[in-house]
Amino acid sequence: MKKVVLAYSGGLDTSVCIPLLKEHYGCDYAITVTVDVGQPAKEIEQAEKKAEKISQKHYTIDAKDEFVKDYIFPLIKANGSYEGYVLGTSIARPLIAKKVVEVAKKEKAQVLAHGCTGKGNDQLRFETIFRSTSLDVVAPMRDMNLTREWEMEYAKKNGIPVAATRSKPWSVDENIWSRSIEGGRLEEPDFVPPEEIFEWTVSPENAPVAQIIDIGFENGVPVSVNGEKSDGVSLIRKLNIIGGAHGVGRTDMIEDRVLGIKARENYEHPAATILLMAHKDLEKLVLTRDELRFKLIVDDTWSELAYKGLVDEPLYSDLNAFIDKTQERVTGSVKVKLYKGSAKIIARNSPYALYSADISSFDSKTIDQKDAEGFCKYHGFQARLFKKLG
Repeated sequence: MKKVVLAYSGGLDTSVCIPLLKEHYGCDYAITVTVDVGQPAKEIEQAEKKAEKISQKHYTIDAKDEFVKDYIFPLIKANGSYEGYVLGTSIARPLIAKKVVEVAKKEKAQVLAHGCTGKGNDQLRFETIFRSTSLDVVAPMRDMNLTREWEMEYAKKNGIPVAATRSKPWSVDENIWSRSIEGGRLEEPDFVPPEEIFEWTVSPENAPVAQIIDIGFENGVPVSVNGEKSDGVSLIRKLNIIGGAHGVGRTDMIEDRVLGIKARENYEHPAATILLMAHKDLEKLVLTRDELRFKLIVDDTWSELAYKGLVDEPLYSDLNAFIDKTQERVTGSVKVKLYKGSAKIIARNSPYALYSADISSFDSKTIDQKDAEGFCKYHGFQARLFKKLG
């Protein structure tokens, strides 16, 4: 018996994969694994029901707490973003892949499979984990060079229920941190997305009056909203609702995939937008200028690795060690004003603030202003010498 374990979302690609694995790869026993990283409960249930009909065995693994603690919190500390994209789908893939590998080892399977295409990033994120094992790795969508139109027709012929249609061929990927929507005309850079693709955020034009919220942080991790402490999962869900109601957290961008392909992408991420903005602002209050300058480089490198799914790269752990050290002082609160699609920082405080009102005030004489004259004499000294030579 040839067992295959498939990373299963319940969508078009992974649902079509199951019969293809039997027809073209000789896998007569298909095991599906759905990893819950914050998808809607309805989506999880639909995946389970569908898997019961078309696979031999199914696992649903609740990894929400692990996802938030071990992946999202480090992302917040690193101000994780890629080309303006709030890392969401990318940061979840390695965790999903690791859970699939655990099932494969438990079931003594010979093959690992995913439903990624050969044009996207997810194939890399899954396979960097999959290929750390001795199991065979297959990707039917990529191997057979399939199109979504072919898949929809194949699903129809084989009685596989899927939500995608020719008029709405959206491919949606959702977790507690981010929701991506792509496919069909959404791939065209000059196409205006219909409002119907958005589920987490209202149109900014329809958002209510402004609201001010207070986000509390301890050691770089968000712990409270408006003074009310909660666990990570609950806090992120709460901010998704609050931010989404104000139309905060929409991104429409041209993204450079790892393979070099430019792609148009649409995302929703209300909580992520608010938390990353608040966290970065708090860092400016408590970290030194040199720490902030160097951390920009570290954060950018961390984000690049996370985007590529390289969370097992030793450098990733090295960077986390530095980042964690800087976060020992990132404690305090930040007030954010939400209004018509925007999130604006309006106040912040911390017991570790490097700000001194006495030193900064123009009305204080704690520092003798005359002392700055010597500094001014040498500031730009070489530039002045260069100008004289001209």
